[in-house]
Amino acid sequence: MRFHKAESAFFVFIFVILAAGLVTLHAYVLLQSFAMDLDAPSRLAELNYLNKLLFATGVLLATALSFGIFFIYPLIRSQAREEGKLRAMTVSLSARSETLEQAALTDGLTGMQNRRYFDDALKEYLEEFRRIGKPVGLMILDLDHFKQVNDTHGHDVGDEVLRAVANCLKDMTRYHDVVARLGGEEFAVVTPNMDAELLSKFAERIRRAVANMTVLSGNVRLKVTTSVGLAVWDRKETAEEFYRRADRQLYEAKRQGRNRVCA
Repeated sequence: MRFHKAESAFFVFIFVILAAGLVTLHAYVLLQSFAMDLDAPSRLAELNYLNKLLFATGVLLATALSFGIFFIYPLIRSQAREEGKLRAMTVSLSARSETLEQAALTDGLTGMQNRRYFDDALKEYLEEFRRIGKPVGLMILDLDHFKQVNDTHGHDVGDEVLRAVANCLKDMTRYHDVVARLGGEEFAVVTPNMDAELLSKFAERIRRAVANMTVLSGNVRLKVTTSVGLAVWDRKETAEEFYRRADRQLYEAKRQGRNRVCA
């Protein structure tokens, strides 16, 4: 059993009181024996007075000892328990805070990063890559005719499609790429250290992978396609401007007939 610091200090206090009480008791016994051997009335009176003082000291020490044991120690012990509970509660709340923070940055349906995480990560990447002078690519993907999937087969099947596309993106991207679901059927991939040519080839591989994927949900077999808009950061624009430029390319891919990459 581990003791609180205040409890340890209290035990030292009690030990000192007990030691003082034993010394006082010993002195009291010695004085009693001396008093029996002395005949002088004045000396006897002084010894009797001293005996009374020692007796009073012993009573005070016993009172202090009782007060410490039955009043002070329970208070200390109670405070120690409360402090232990508060410490445990703090640890629990800290763990819950980390869990909630992680949940706040994760898309609940697909398990990938969400829009909030994407926005923060994009800004951090741009700041870092501005410093080292390396390119940053961005692709925005939107599933084609996804509303028809929900309207025809229901939202449960639509959710299966979104999860399948998310898994495909996770499998196709690198460990340091940022892959996020922005909302609905829209996804984004931040590709650091990738120029326009590499980004176009990478996006085309992803487009083909999604188009070749078959989604199974019960008796339903679906194939989906995606339109992709690309942009490579010009090292001047803000994260918002960079995103809007890639998003405009996505709408251009939609306008040109979907299931294509536009940069």
